[in-house]
Amino acid sequence: MNKKIRIVSYCLLAFISFSVSAQQRPLLTDTTAIPELEEQTRFASYNYMLKSRLDSIQRTVPLTYNEYVQEYIDIYAGRKDMMGKMLGLSDYYSPIFSRALKSYDIPDEIKYLPIIESSLNPHAVSRVGATGLWQFMYTTAKGYGLGIDNYVDERKDPVQSSYAAAAYFRDAFEELGDWLLAIAAYNCGMGGVKRAMQKAESNDFWVVRKFLPQETRNYVPAFIATVYVMKCWKKHDIELKPSALARQADTVHVNHFVSLPKLAQALSIPEEDLLKLNPSYKKKIVNGTMDAPRRVVVPRVAVADYAAVYDVLNGGAESGHKVVFASSPGYTIHKVTRGQNLGAIADKYRVEVQDLKFWNNLKSTVIVPGQKLKVYRPDEEPAGKLPLKS
Repeated sequence: MNKKIRIVSYCLLAFISFSVSAQQRPLLTDTTAIPELEEQTRFASYNYMLKSRLDSIQRTVPLTYNEYVQEYIDIYAGRKDMMGKMLGLSDYYSPIFSRALKSYDIPDEIKYLPIIESSLNPHAVSRVGATGLWQFMYTTAKGYGLGIDNYVDERKDPVQSSYAAAAYFRDAFEELGDWLLAIAAYNCGMGGVKRAMQKAESNDFWVVRKFLPQETRNYVPAFIATVYVMKCWKKHDIELKPSALARQADTVHVNHFVSLPKLAQALSIPEEDLLKLNPSYKKKIVNGTMDAPRRVVVPRVAVADYAAVYDVLNGGAESGHKVVFASSPGYTIHKVTRGQNLGAIADKYRVEVQDLKFWNNLKSTVIVPGQKLKVYRPDEEPAGKLPLKS
Protein backbone atom coordinates (compact mmCIF):
# COMPACT_ATOMS: atom_id res chain seq x y z
CA MET A 1 0.00 0.00 0.00
CA ASN A 2 2.78 2.43 0.94
CA LYS A 3 4.55 1.61 -2.32
CA LYS A 4 1.40 2.43 -4.31
CA ILE A 5 0.99 5.71 -2.43
CA ARG A 6 4.59 6.67 -3.22
CA ILE A 7 4.09 5.87 -6.91
CA VAL A 8 0.90 7.94 -7.06
CA SER A 9 2.67 10.79 -5.24
CA TYR A 10 5.56 10.78 -7.72
CA CYS A 11 3.11 10.83 -10.64
CA LEU A 12 1.19 13.70 -9.07
CA LEU A 13 4.38 15.69 -8.49
CA ALA A 14 5.46 15.06 -12.07
CA PHE A 15 2.09 16.26 -13.36
CA ILE A 16 2.23 19.38 -11.22
CA SER A 17 5.77 20.12 -12.39
CA PHE A 18 4.73 19.71 -16.02
CA SER A 19 1.72 22.01 -15.52
CA VAL A 20 3.86 24.72 -13.91
CA SER A 21 6.42 24.40 -16.70
CA ALA A 22 3.70 24.74 -19.34
CA GLN A 23 2.38 27.92 -17.73
CA GLN A 24 5.89 29.39 -17.70
CA ARG A 25 6.48 28.91 -21.42
CA PRO A 26 7.36 31.99 -23.50
CA LEU A 27 4.78 33.94 -25.47
CA LEU A 28 4.63 31.45 -28.28
CA THR A 29 5.72 27.86 -28.75
CA ASP A 30 4.29 27.19 -32.17
CA THR A 31 2.88 29.25 -34.99
CA THR A 32 0.07 28.76 -37.44
CA ALA A 33 1.77 29.46 -40.72
CA ILE A 34 5.55 28.98 -40.66
CA PRO A 35 6.82 26.04 -42.74
CA GLU A 36 10.09 24.46 -41.65
CA LEU A 37 13.25 24.80 -43.70
CA GLU A 38 16.17 22.44 -43.90
CA GLU A 39 19.19 23.87 -42.12
CA GLN A 40 21.40 23.28 -45.17
CA THR A 41 19.50 25.83 -47.28
CA ARG A 42 21.74 27.40 -49.91
CA PHE A 43 21.19 30.00 -52.62
CA ALA A 44 19.90 28.56 -55.86
CA SER A 45 20.70 31.97 -57.29
CA TYR A 46 21.39 35.29 -55.57
CA ASN A 47 18.50 37.61 -56.41
CA TYR A 48 19.82 41.16 -56.61
CA MET A 49 16.32 42.51 -57.32
CA LEU A 50 14.94 41.13 -54.04
CA LYS A 51 17.96 42.47 -52.17
CA SER A 52 17.37 45.91 -53.68
CA ARG A 53 13.68 45.88 -52.77
CA LEU A 54 14.39 44.83 -49.18
CA ASP A 55 16.90 47.66 -48.87
CA SER A 56 14.37 50.14 -50.24
CA ILE A 57 11.62 49.23 -47.75
CA GLN A 58 13.87 48.90 -44.70
CA ARG A 59 13.13 51.38 -41.94
CA THR A 60 14.12 50.45 -38.38
CA VAL A 61 14.13 46.66 -38.29
CA PRO A 62 17.03 45.24 -40.39
CA LEU A 63 15.61 43.44 -43.43
CA THR A 64 18.57 41.22 -44.18
CA TYR A 65 18.70 39.37 -47.47
CA ASN A 66 20.15 35.84 -47.36
CA GLU A 67 19.31 32.29 -48.39
CA TYR A 68 16.84 31.78 -45.52
CA VAL A 69 14.92 34.96 -46.26
CA GLN A 70 14.97 34.06 -49.97
CA GLU A 71 13.35 30.68 -49.20
CA TYR A 72 10.51 32.29 -47.25
CA ILE A 73 9.94 34.99 -49.85
CA ASP A 74 9.51 32.23 -52.41
CA ILE A 75 7.06 30.42 -50.12
CA TYR A 76 4.91 33.41 -49.17
CA ALA A 77 4.95 35.02 -52.62
CA GLY A 78 3.66 31.68 -53.89
CA ARG A 79 0.76 31.66 -51.43
CA LYS A 80 -1.14 34.26 -53.40
CA ASP A 81 -4.60 33.50 -52.05
CA MET A 82 -3.45 33.53 -48.42
CA MET A 83 -1.42 36.73 -48.76
CA GLY A 84 -4.27 38.41 -50.64
CA LYS A 85 -6.51 37.70 -47.64
CA MET A 86 -3.83 39.03 -45.27
CA LEU A 87 -3.72 42.27 -47.27
CA GLY A 88 -7.48 42.68 -46.96
CA LEU A 89 -7.53 41.95 -43.24
CA SER A 90 -4.59 44.33 -42.72
CA ASP A 91 -6.73 47.21 -43.94
CA TYR A 92 -8.71 46.74 -40.72
CA TYR A 93 -6.07 45.52 -38.26
CA SER A 94 -2.94 47.46 -39.24
CA PRO A 95 -4.16 50.87 -37.97
CA ILE A 96 -4.97 49.22 -34.61
CA PHE A 97 -1.54 47.60 -34.43
CA SER A 98 0.29 50.74 -35.53
CA ARG A 99 -1.40 52.90 -32.93
CA ALA A 100 -0.37 50.58 -30.10
CA LEU A 101 3.18 50.16 -31.39
CA LYS A 102 3.64 53.93 -31.68
CA SER A 103 2.59 54.39 -28.07
CA TYR A 104 5.70 52.43 -27.02
CA ASP A 105 7.96 53.71 -29.81
CA ILE A 106 8.11 50.25 -31.43
CA PRO A 107 8.94 50.05 -35.16
CA ASP A 108 5.84 49.97 -37.32
CA GLU A 109 7.13 46.91 -39.20
CA ILE A 110 6.25 44.78 -36.16
CA LYS A 111 2.59 45.15 -37.18
CA TYR A 112 3.17 42.33 -39.69
CA LEU A 113 4.12 39.82 -36.99
CA PRO A 114 0.53 38.63 -36.30
CA ILE A 115 0.39 37.37 -39.90
CA ILE A 116 2.85 34.62 -39.05
CA GLU A 117 1.54 34.30 -35.51
CA SER A 118 -2.17 33.82 -36.18
CA SER A 119 -2.92 34.53 -39.85
CA LEU A 120 -4.79 37.56 -38.42
CA ASN A 121 -7.36 35.34 -36.74
CA PRO A 122 -8.23 36.63 -33.22
CA HIS A 123 -9.62 33.17 -32.35
CA ALA A 124 -6.42 31.32 -33.27
CA VAL A 125 -5.27 28.94 -30.52
CA SER A 126 -2.00 27.02 -30.74
CA ARG A 127 -1.58 23.41 -29.59
CA VAL A 128 -0.27 24.64 -26.22
CA GLY A 129 -2.90 27.33 -25.67
CA ALA A 130 -1.30 30.48 -27.09
CA THR A 131 -4.29 32.57 -28.09
CA GLY A 132 -5.31 35.55 -30.19
CA LEU A 133 -3.83 37.70 -32.93
CA TRP A 134 -0.54 38.03 -31.04
CA GLN A 135 -0.62 34.47 -29.60
CA PHE A 136 -0.20 35.19 -25.91
CA MET A 137 0.16 32.38 -23.40
CA TYR A 138 -2.09 32.70 -20.34
CA THR A 139 0.64 33.58 -17.82
CA THR A 140 2.36 36.11 -20.08
CA ALA A 141 -0.97 37.69 -20.95
CA LYS A 142 -1.83 38.20 -17.29
CA GLY A 143 1.64 39.58 -16.67
CA TYR A 144 1.06 42.23 -19.32
CA GLY A 145 -2.32 43.25 -17.96
CA LEU A 146 -4.71 41.33 -20.22
CA GLY A 147 -7.96 40.31 -18.56
CA ILE A 148 -9.14 36.70 -18.84
CA ASP A 149 -12.30 35.55 -17.04
CA ASN A 150 -15.63 33.85 -17.67
CA TYR A 151 -16.87 36.67 -19.91
CA VAL A 152 -13.83 38.01 -21.73
CA ASP A 153 -10.44 36.95 -23.05
CA GLU A 154 -8.51 40.10 -23.92
CA ARG A 155 -5.89 38.07 -25.76
CA LYS A 156 -8.52 38.10 -28.52
CA ASP A 157 -9.14 41.85 -28.24
CA PRO A 158 -7.22 43.53 -31.10
CA VAL A 159 -6.67 46.76 -29.15
CA GLN A 160 -5.75 45.41 -25.72
CA SER A 161 -3.54 42.60 -27.02
CA SER A 162 -1.69 45.00 -29.31
CA TYR A 163 -0.76 47.27 -26.41
CA ALA A 164 0.41 44.22 -24.45
CA ALA A 165 2.54 43.05 -27.41
CA ALA A 166 4.02 46.54 -27.76
CA ALA A 167 4.92 46.53 -24.05
CA TYR A 168 6.60 43.14 -24.48
CA PHE A 169 8.70 44.43 -27.38
CA ARG A 170 9.69 47.47 -25.34
CA ASP A 171 10.97 45.16 -22.61
CA ALA A 172 12.65 42.79 -25.07
CA PHE A 173 14.49 45.56 -26.91
CA GLU A 174 15.62 47.19 -23.66
CA GLU A 175 16.93 43.79 -22.53
CA LEU A 176 18.52 42.62 -25.79
CA GLY A 177 19.36 45.83 -27.67
CA ASP A 178 18.52 44.51 -31.15
CA TRP A 179 15.23 44.29 -33.02
CA LEU A 180 15.85 40.93 -34.70
CA LEU A 181 16.79 39.44 -31.33
CA ALA A 182 13.67 41.01 -29.79
CA ILE A 183 11.56 39.37 -32.52
CA ALA A 184 13.29 36.05 -31.82
CA ALA A 185 12.49 36.51 -28.11
CA TYR A 186 8.81 36.88 -28.93
CA ASN A 187 8.99 33.32 -30.21
CA CYS A 188 11.22 31.56 -27.66
CA GLY A 189 11.44 33.98 -24.74
CA MET A 190 14.11 36.45 -23.66
CA GLY A 191 15.89 33.85 -21.54
CA GLY A 192 16.32 31.54 -24.51
CA VAL A 193 17.77 34.32 -26.64
CA LYS A 194 20.16 35.47 -23.91
CA ARG A 195 21.48 31.93 -23.46
CA ALA A 196 22.01 31.66 -27.23
CA MET A 197 23.83 35.00 -27.24
CA GLN A 198 26.16 33.78 -24.51
CA LYS A 199 26.96 30.62 -26.48
CA ALA A 200 27.54 32.59 -29.66
CA GLU A 201 29.42 35.37 -27.85
CA SER A 202 27.59 37.78 -30.16
CA ASN A 203 24.58 40.07 -30.34
CA ASP A 204 24.14 39.58 -34.11
CA PHE A 205 21.03 37.49 -34.75
CA TRP A 206 22.54 35.75 -37.76
CA VAL A 207 25.51 34.63 -35.64
CA VAL A 208 23.28 33.73 -32.69
CA ARG A 209 20.77 31.95 -34.93
CA LYS A 210 22.36 28.48 -34.90
CA PHE A 211 22.14 28.36 -31.09
CA LEU A 212 18.39 29.06 -31.08
CA PRO A 213 15.56 26.50 -31.28
CA GLN A 214 14.74 25.36 -34.82
CA GLU A 215 11.41 27.18 -34.91
CA THR A 216 13.01 30.45 -33.83
CA ARG A 217 15.72 30.11 -36.47
CA ASN A 218 12.96 30.13 -39.07
CA TYR A 219 10.77 32.69 -37.31
CA VAL A 220 12.89 35.76 -38.02
CA PRO A 221 13.55 35.09 -41.75
CA ALA A 222 9.84 34.29 -42.11
CA PHE A 223 9.03 37.67 -40.55
CA ILE A 224 11.38 39.51 -42.91
CA ALA A 225 9.83 37.70 -45.88
CA THR A 226 6.33 38.61 -44.66
CA VAL A 227 7.24 42.30 -44.43
CA TYR A 228 8.60 42.10 -47.97
CA VAL A 229 5.54 40.40 -49.47
CA MET A 230 3.10 42.72 -47.66
CA LYS A 231 4.91 45.73 -49.08
CA CYS A 232 5.83 44.39 -52.54
CA TRP A 233 2.76 42.25 -53.25
CA LYS A 234 2.07 43.90 -56.60
CA LYS A 235 5.48 42.74 -57.83
CA HIS A 236 4.32 39.14 -57.40
CA ASP A 237 0.84 39.38 -58.94
CA ILE A 238 -0.91 39.00 -55.60
CA GLU A 239 -4.50 40.27 -55.60
CA LEU A 240 -5.82 42.08 -52.52
CA LYS A 241 -8.96 40.37 -51.23
CA PRO A 242 -11.13 42.90 -49.37
CA SER A 243 -12.18 41.91 -45.86
CA ALA A 244 -15.76 41.80 -44.67
CA LEU A 245 -14.74 43.60 -41.48
CA ALA A 246 -16.28 47.08 -41.31
CA ARG A 247 -13.86 49.89 -42.13
CA GLN A 248 -16.14 52.65 -40.85
CA ALA A 249 -16.88 51.80 -37.24
CA ASP A 250 -17.90 53.54 -34.04
CA THR A 251 -16.59 52.72 -30.58
CA VAL A 252 -18.99 52.90 -27.66
CA HIS A 253 -18.45 52.11 -24.00
CA VAL A 254 -21.18 50.47 -21.94
CA ASN A 255 -21.46 50.36 -18.16
CA HIS A 256 -23.89 47.43 -17.99
CA PHE A 257 -24.41 44.05 -19.66
CA VAL A 258 -25.31 44.20 -23.36
CA SER A 259 -26.36 41.29 -25.55
CA LEU A 260 -24.40 41.24 -28.82
CA PRO A 261 -27.11 39.24 -30.66
CA LYS A 262 -29.73 41.86 -29.69
CA LEU A 263 -27.39 44.65 -30.71
CA ALA A 264 -26.79 42.97 -34.08
CA GLN A 265 -30.55 42.77 -34.58
CA ALA A 266 -30.91 46.48 -33.83
CA LEU A 267 -28.10 47.22 -36.27
CA SER A 268 -29.77 45.04 -38.92
CA ILE A 269 -26.55 43.11 -39.51
CA PRO A 270 -25.73 39.41 -39.19
CA GLU A 271 -24.80 38.43 -35.65
CA GLU A 272 -21.58 36.90 -36.97
CA ASP A 273 -20.44 40.26 -38.37
CA LEU A 274 -20.78 41.95 -34.98
CA LEU A 275 -19.02 39.09 -33.21
CA LYS A 276 -16.07 39.45 -35.59
CA LEU A 277 -15.72 43.08 -34.52
CA ASN A 278 -15.85 42.06 -30.85
CA PRO A 279 -13.97 38.75 -30.68
CA SER A 280 -12.98 38.87 -27.00
CA TYR A 281 -16.46 38.33 -25.51
CA LYS A 282 -16.89 34.63 -24.76
CA LYS A 283 -20.64 34.52 -24.12
CA LYS A 284 -21.82 37.07 -26.70
CA ILE A 285 -22.34 39.41 -23.76
CA VAL A 286 -20.49 42.67 -23.15
CA ASN A 287 -19.99 42.63 -19.38
CA GLY A 288 -19.69 46.34 -18.70
CA THR A 289 -20.09 47.77 -15.20
CA MET A 290 -20.05 51.23 -13.68
CA ASP A 291 -16.54 50.59 -12.31
CA ALA A 292 -15.23 48.94 -15.47
CA PRO A 293 -17.01 50.04 -18.67
CA ARG A 294 -16.46 47.81 -21.69
CA ARG A 295 -15.74 48.78 -25.28
CA VAL A 296 -18.06 47.70 -28.11
CA VAL A 297 -17.14 48.16 -31.76
CA VAL A 298 -20.10 48.59 -34.12
CA PRO A 299 -20.47 49.53 -37.78
CA ARG A 300 -21.20 53.21 -38.19
CA VAL A 301 -24.91 53.66 -37.59
CA ALA A 302 -27.28 55.21 -40.10
CA VAL A 303 -29.54 57.91 -38.71
CA ALA A 304 -32.59 55.74 -39.33
CA ASP A 305 -31.22 52.96 -37.14
CA TYR A 306 -29.91 55.13 -34.32
CA ALA A 307 -32.97 54.99 -32.07
CA ALA A 308 -33.14 51.19 -32.02
CA VAL A 309 -29.41 50.85 -31.34
CA TYR A 310 -29.56 53.49 -28.63
CA ASP A 311 -32.34 51.56 -26.87
CA VAL A 312 -30.33 48.33 -26.85
CA LEU A 313 -27.15 50.02 -25.61
CA ASN A 314 -28.99 51.85 -22.85
CA GLY A 315 -31.45 49.14 -21.93
CA GLY A 316 -30.09 48.67 -18.42
CA ALA A 317 -28.19 51.90 -17.84
CA GLU A 318 -28.98 54.05 -14.82
CA SER A 319 -30.15 57.60 -15.25
CA GLY A 320 -27.28 59.96 -15.91
CA HIS A 321 -25.06 57.25 -17.35
CA LYS A 322 -26.38 56.93 -20.87
CA VAL A 323 -24.17 55.45 -23.57
CA VAL A 324 -23.47 57.77 -26.49
CA PHE A 325 -21.67 57.29 -29.76
CA ALA A 326 -18.18 58.74 -29.75
CA SER A 327 -18.24 60.11 -33.27
CA SER A 328 -17.85 63.84 -32.72
CA PRO A 329 -14.61 65.18 -34.21
CA GLY A 330 -11.87 66.98 -32.36
CA TYR A 331 -10.60 66.71 -28.82
CA THR A 332 -11.26 67.95 -25.29
CA ILE A 333 -8.78 69.65 -22.98
CA HIS A 334 -8.91 68.14 -19.50
CA LYS A 335 -7.37 70.00 -16.58
CA VAL A 336 -6.03 67.61 -13.95
CA THR A 337 -7.44 68.15 -10.46
CA ARG A 338 -5.97 67.11 -7.13
CA GLY A 339 -6.14 63.36 -6.55
CA GLN A 340 -6.78 62.43 -10.19
CA ASN A 341 -4.72 59.82 -12.00
CA LEU A 342 -4.65 58.71 -15.64
CA GLY A 343 -6.87 55.73 -14.90
CA ALA A 344 -9.66 57.92 -13.52
CA ILE A 345 -9.39 60.34 -16.45
CA ALA A 346 -9.42 57.47 -18.95
CA ASP A 347 -12.58 56.10 -17.32
CA LYS A 348 -14.21 59.52 -17.37
CA TYR A 349 -13.77 59.89 -21.13
CA ARG A 350 -14.07 56.18 -21.96
CA VAL A 351 -10.59 55.95 -23.51
CA GLU A 352 -7.44 53.95 -22.81
CA VAL A 353 -4.63 55.02 -20.47
CA GLN A 354 -2.16 54.17 -23.24
CA ASP A 355 -3.97 56.60 -25.56
CA LEU A 356 -3.77 59.43 -23.01
CA LYS A 357 -0.02 58.83 -22.69
CA PHE A 358 0.48 58.84 -26.45
CA TRP A 359 -1.70 61.88 -27.19
CA ASN A 360 0.14 63.90 -24.55
CA ASN A 361 3.66 62.49 -25.07
CA LEU A 362 3.79 61.22 -21.47
CA LYS A 363 6.74 59.01 -20.61
CA SER A 364 5.08 57.71 -17.43
CA THR A 365 1.70 57.73 -15.71
CA VAL A 366 2.71 60.58 -13.39
CA ILE A 367 0.53 63.71 -13.74
CA VAL A 368 0.15 66.77 -11.53
CA PRO A 369 -2.77 69.06 -10.59
CA GLY A 370 -3.27 71.85 -13.12
CA GLN A 371 -1.72 69.86 -15.97
CA LYS A 372 -3.72 70.05 -19.21
CA LEU A 373 -4.29 66.88 -21.23
CA LYS A 374 -5.66 66.42 -24.74
CA VAL A 375 -8.41 63.80 -24.94
CA TYR A 376 -9.35 62.76 -28.47
CA ARG A 377 -12.61 61.18 -29.44
CA PRO A 378 -12.20 57.40 -29.78
CA ASP A 379 -12.89 57.35 -33.53
CA GLU A 380 -10.58 60.26 -34.42
CA GLU A 381 -6.87 60.20 -35.11
CA PRO A 382 -4.86 62.86 -33.29
CA ALA A 383 -4.46 65.99 -35.36
CA GLY A 384 -0.89 66.90 -36.24
CA LYS A 385 2.18 64.79 -35.65
CA LEU A 386 2.82 64.15 -32.00
CA PRO A 387 6.45 63.30 -31.17
CA LEU A 388 7.08 59.72 -30.08
CA LYS A 389 8.38 58.91 -26.64
CA SER A 390 12.09 58.21 -26.25
